[in-house]
Amino acid sequence: MSFDPLLQVGLAVIAVIANALSAFAGGGAGLVQLPALILLGLPFASALATHKVASVALGIGAAGRHWRASSLNRSLSGLILLAGLPGVWLGANAVLAIPDRFATAALGLLTLGLGVYSARRSELGRTDNPAPLNTRTVAIGAAVLFGIGILNGSLTSGTGLFVTLWLVRWFGLSYSRAVAHTLILVGLGWNGSGALVLGFSGEIHWAWLPALIAGSLIGGYLGAHLSLVRGSGMVKRAFEALALLMGASLLIRAFGSTFGSI
Repeated sequence: MSFDPLLQVGLAVIAVIANALSAFAGGGAGLVQLPALILLGLPFASALATHKVASVALGIGAAGRHWRASSLNRSLSGLILLAGLPGVWLGANAVLAIPDRFATAALGLLTLGLGVYSARRSELGRTDNPAPLNTRTVAIGAAVLFGIGILNGSLTSGTGLFVTLWLVRWFGLSYSRAVAHTLILVGLGWNGSGALVLGFSGEIHWAWLPALIAGSLIGGYLGAHLSLVRGSGMVKRAFEALALLMGASLLIRAFGSTFGSI
């Protein structure tokens, strides 16, 4: 495929928008970037692998801003990596018995539930009240993070939102701090691990990666900066809107072909 400057600019713009939105709300880059790659002509497997690799740059861009603001809790960060990475590896390598349409529909319903749950609790995540990392908190928290890691490795989008809400609900973080942990540790650690697995499949479309990575870096930094400046109240509303949109998108993806054939 010959080099097309307009296409490269378009890819960079898509990546900036998708990753700025994700860095602000705590997940959801796949809602914009993955469908765009498919619409531009990549087969699903290639689009997923390319998106996964580019999404690592989102974590790098966000890390540059959040580390300056000292947003991370080191003990919690270690727990997220230690509990989640084995799940990501299992999800990326296992042959799941659940049909793809069922898994997508279930994820869509759960994501809608996240948005509704957060919206019905007006004070949730507006202030930062970290829970003590005692045995019970760590054990239950790690088990859920391990389960989300499996979803992250095996499904295409939405799992960053699960991590964000779990950090708010169980560990007592504000939305702003939860987003910081999700972007850096899921974006860099979890997605980096998944990208390595997918990289060995040979499906990555390398010609599009430079533009996507550049856009992801810029978008990640801008979204992270906006979340810190605007505070947890606006981040909470953005999270809820994105969860509802992503949930609806996943349900349409799961049942669209069925409805279209009626």
